Amino acid sequence: MTAAIILAGGRASRLDGADKAAVEIGGRPLIDAAFAAVSGASPVIAVGPESVTRNGVTVVREDPPFGGPVAGIHAALGHLDTVGAPTETWLLACDLPRAELIVAQLHDVPIPEDADGVVLVDADGREQWLAGRYRVASLRASLDGLPDVRDVAVRRLLAPLNLHTVTDRIGATLDLDTWADVNSYRNQEDPV
Repeated sequence: MTAAIILAGGRASRLDGADKAAVEIGGRPLIDAAFAAVSGASPVIAVGPESVTRNGVTVVREDPPFGGPVAGIHAALGHLDTVGAPTETWLLACDLPRAELIVAQLHDVPIPEDADGVVLVDADGREQWLAGRYRVASLRASLDGLPDVRDVAVRRLLAPLNLHTVTDRIGATLDLDTWADVNSYRNQEDPV
């Protein structure tokens, strides 16, 4: 079985400190797009405040709170140790309104034997590390190589991994970081 880790513990400073996961798009909180995308995963772990609690989702908090996404991944993997041994996990940010399209593009793409994960690459050629599926053992090994997990950039954790990339041809990796992003997305005729 494949697990899922949804990162929702940030300060959302570019959203004036608003609860990014709760921002509504199409009448539902943004994080619910991520939860719908990974509905077949087990377990589903959300890293963030208790407000992201949903039926069938385990909520954990990075230590300390607001310690950054790498601290969040560390907390989520710590929980995976208590529930069994999934070999792969989705890793998604909570600000991806098209998360279901991310999972749809990568679901049937196997992680090659010599790779640590599979991620989408956006139209600008950037690997979208929080829009992918990873070997749990590779994430753990990369975490073990860090002296600390607090306030560590995702790049430092994931860039050393050997990732198989898939071009995102439909703009699924669009993320909503600012109110301008949110309002622009809401004003599209067909936002999904």
